[in-house]
Amino acid sequence: MMIGQLYAINKVVHQILDTLKSVRSPDNSISVSLLAYTGIQYVIALIFKPSPPPKHLKRPYGRIAVIGAGLTGVSSAAHAISHGFEVVIYEASSRPGGIWTRENKTSAVQLNSIMYRFHPAVVWRSFFPSRDEVLDQVDKVWKEYRLRERTRLNTPVTKVERKPRLEPHGGDTSHSQWIINNGEDGPFDAIIVTIGTCGEANWAKDADADAIAETATFEGFEGPVLHSSELDHVTADMVRGKTVLVVGSGASGVEAVETMLERGAGRCVMLARSDNWIIPRSVAFDVAFSSQPFWRWMPLRRVHGSFVWEWYLRKYQYHGVEALMPKNKSIYSDTPIANDIFLNHVRAGRCTYLRGKTVRFTKRGALVDIHDHNHPSEEIDADVVILATGYKKPSFDFLPKDLFPAGYDGPNLYLQNFCTEDWSCVMTNSTFVNALSSAGFAHIGFYTRILLMLLLDASARPTEKDMKRWVDKKRSARGGGLTFFSYGEILLWLVTFMCVQTSRLRWLPFVLPGWGVQPDDKSLWLA
Repeated sequence: MMIGQLYAINKVVHQILDTLKSVRSPDNSISVSLLAYTGIQYVIALIFKPSPPPKHLKRPYGRIAVIGAGLTGVSSAAHAISHGFEVVIYEASSRPGGIWTRENKTSAVQLNSIMYRFHPAVVWRSFFPSRDEVLDQVDKVWKEYRLRERTRLNTPVTKVERKPRLEPHGGDTSHSQWIINNGEDGPFDAIIVTIGTCGEANWAKDADADAIAETATFEGFEGPVLHSSELDHVTADMVRGKTVLVVGSGASGVEAVETMLERGAGRCVMLARSDNWIIPRSVAFDVAFSSQPFWRWMPLRRVHGSFVWEWYLRKYQYHGVEALMPKNKSIYSDTPIANDIFLNHVRAGRCTYLRGKTVRFTKRGALVDIHDHNHPSEEIDADVVILATGYKKPSFDFLPKDLFPAGYDGPNLYLQNFCTEDWSCVMTNSTFVNALSSAGFAHIGFYTRILLMLLLDASARPTEKDMKRWVDKKRSARGGGLTFFSYGEILLWLVTFMCVQTSRLRWLPFVLPGWGVQPDDKSLWLA
């Protein structure tokens, strides 16, 4: 035992030393703030990181299928197996990482990485990690928790069967058995669907989503046309001194403008069909902003938002370019963009921001309807076009249709993730429309452990009636119901869920901090 403990301590010390070697500022100097941040992360890991599973589970408490090996799927599977549940991950591509495997090398986490800790084992080397660092951390968790041998790569899920399961005391809280594809991996007690909200690159000219008219085509335009996910293919020679038209004003459009100007573009023109709020990359602001659980009932509200936040942004974020602030659109209505550079490019004249829609592409650029101009359309000269038109939403066609009755499909699910027809199907991070800091954070573990609690304790399970009543109440809430929520609201929902039923109270130390429920505990073995 002593030798094993010394080996574990030695391994942790080496991990800390290796991490400290890589903790450097952009100018390659040692950063005191990053060193302190690294220390904080190791303290978090020491307190909350679940132990990796043994090589073989003697008798798993249950079997869970995880569909999707992005950071949410890998984190969910790691939490489940560390607490004694067997898992199988199904991934359509050739490696784990999800949407990050299709991002540009320059793409980075928008919010401070302290709000992107998708698993307690994660230790970031920078405040705003880039794609490769994110993928490194996903791989780290995937391997450390013995998930590599439990992952079916290049295995898209095409069919999920839901079979009734008879339990002696289940009543109307019983759950189903699940069969994935042809059932070659046997039945599962639950499924966690983590395919996210971003699928393949969206090249379609959808007038409702993009700043391109449905009839617009690229025929006749002589320059290159690329999707914003293809910026790695853009060389400095392609854009040096040239004009780049960026179609779309979301996070990918902002990234495209920054990247093109860094590579020497003479100027950029951003065409925005609708405006997006841009908030600072400040950990204090972002934490305070996203942690607000009562924004729907705040005083001094304007159009279902907070006058205070918008006043702050007008004074400190949008100074000099106040005209770019969204009009008649609450800051609590869409997912904001966290960025500190884009507005400076607009102030300096390096980027021209236009509200409008592309009518058609021409030989020299694009014919555009400008919303703020009186004449119907004008031609915008451009040498390169970047389509920042986002990604298509993945399809849930492989799931049984009766899981989502009218009015109870995404995002209108119980606690925003549990199917009201069967709580043993969890749609973590796969159905939300707009939210604050809800992608890769600690809630992944919370939702997974709630599922594990429900599998272990029949008395803690919600009824279908209770789940639908909760959805009905939230759906009718002011400010958009479940189409927009803050991270503070998620925490409030989960804490309330745990406290309203006395049978769940004993599970609080497990569900929230993740303490307890070790593998192969005979008292927890399911009959």
